[in-house]
Amino acid sequence: MLEWQKQIQYVVNVIDESIKAHQDEFLTLNALADQLGYSEFYTERKFKAISGMVFRDYLRRRKLAFALKEVRDSEKGILEIALDYGFSSHEAFTRAFKSLYGITPSDYRRHPVPVILRTKINPFDRYFFGQGEIGMVKSSEALKIYFVTIPAHQFLYVENKESNGYWDFWQKQNQIPGQDQATICGLLDSIKGKLDDEGGSEANSGGGQIMAYRNDPSGRLCDWGFPRTECYGVRLPIEYQGEIPAEMQLTEIPEGEYLVFEHGPFDYEQENRSVEEKVEKAMADFDFKDTGYGYDTTTPGRLIYFYFNPERCWKYIRPVRKFSD
Repeated sequence: MLEWQKQIQYVVNVIDESIKAHQDEFLTLNALADQLGYSEFYTERKFKAISGMVFRDYLRRRKLAFALKEVRDSEKGILEIALDYGFSSHEAFTRAFKSLYGITPSDYRRHPVPVILRTKINPFDRYFFGQGEIGMVKSSEALKIYFVTIPAHQFLYVENKESNGYWDFWQKQNQIPGQDQATICGLLDSIKGKLDDEGGSEANSGGGQIMAYRNDPSGRLCDWGFPRTECYGVRLPIEYQGEIPAEMQLTEIPEGEYLVFEHGPFDYEQENRSVEEKVEKAMADFDFKDTGYGYDTTTPGRLIYFYFNPERCWKYIRPVRKFSD
């Protein structure tokens, strides 16, 4: 099964790349099955077994997710967007858009409400499945460690007081109706104006979605020795006044000082464990002597932000406070 997860991961990567490039000739089951060396029937069966949906439905929903962002963020006409994403007419695009999102493209452009987008599936996500690295390569890239002041902003999120880590967080969330990974990540993906959005459309990556750990006296005792509650969400401008999905909370985070531990891009399969060990050790060993600062683990509501995307970085942003003048 692991080998087929790799194969289907290749398929979904090609789908996204081809949608972005508007290369519809690569977006057929026949073309993708040929690249894998299997029949359409067998590829379709494996795709459904791993993704939970047939290829046609996944492709349609991904195209509409990309199209929705163009409706939301660009000045392009609705017809031009419809044709770019393979729809034969304005009417066909409007029917498909409204059927999936409950609102027409024109109405959505005027009032972009949260909707559940089809985020990119990651069937070969070793981090999600709790698997470590499979190689022996050790990361040689040095960490960047620096203090930063982050301006006041808002955080839109779901939380789980019982979870312990990203994998366990989603295992528990998936048991809560309406708060499963696909729903929450799809809603967050549709939110306009995310501070960390780099144009991606998948969980915990370039779509501005991040894990956070909130100082919480009623939370679990974490590995760092203080009570916290795990959260997943997006950072938003302080002036954000958009709708808040019923499944989520929005809280204002005041301006504050933080200490950042940042590792650059790395090979997930080869280096994940060694990068994690390096960052964890750096945080545990950091010498605050002569800085006047220390970790802030007691102020209720302060957040540790955790950015994880092997193509970009592994980064913890930890709140600190000044202990002396």
